[in-house]
Amino acid sequence: MAFSYTNKKGITFWLHEREGKGGAKLYYFSKDPEGAVDLPEGFEVIENEKTGLPMVKKRQ
Repeated sequence: MAFSYTNKKGITFWLHEREGKGGAKLYYFSKDPEGAVDLPEGFEVIENEKTGLPMVKKRQ
């Protein structure tokens, strides 16, 4: 099941991933649900207080 996040403004974002240079996985949010992925284990979602945009962060 794909991971979605609804921010404080009520906008729903879907988590996507792609492969960056060197094979590293890059996670980003989009308003398009097509191709969305699950939230990987060991990561959490935080929201930028000014813009309301969600970001993926490794848990400490």
